[in-house]
Amino acid sequence: MRCPYCQELESRVLDSRSCEDGSAIRRRRECNACKRRFTTYERLEERPLLVIKRGGNREQFNRDKLFNGITRACEKRPVSMDTIENLVASIEKDLRDNYDREVSSMSIGEMVMDRLQSLDEVAYVRFASVYRQFKDVNSFINAIEQLKNK
Repeated sequence: MRCPYCQELESRVLDSRSCEDGSAIRRRRECNACKRRFTTYERLEERPLLVIKRGGNREQFNRDKLFNGITRACEKRPVSMDTIENLVASIEKDLRDNYDREVSSMSIGEMVMDRLQSLDEVAYVRFASVYRQFKDVNSFINAIEQLKNK
């Protein structure tokens, strides 16, 4: 594994532990040249899962995009990075279990919103505002009213 700081190829593993419900291994490494530490993740290579976008085009499922979207929604909220990582792992597992090769972006968005709603209501409204493309304040008010009614 190449060091992200000095680009040295040699490093040693200091610690390995299972994460994401056993679907990945987190390794803490130390570069042999600069002695700085960094973290790597080892995951099983999955079969490709294509996401059908709103416009009809297809792109490969990108776990990082999902993670970044949820992280943005949870910004400055009392939601830990471990919780977000577990949420992303859970959604990805459900997608791979329930869809063979293709899934619509709408299905993914609804899955994220369902889980964010029970996790953090502010994060839910933030995500929904981008996902549902709220055009005005009334859209926000409607989303908040729906939350209050549940």
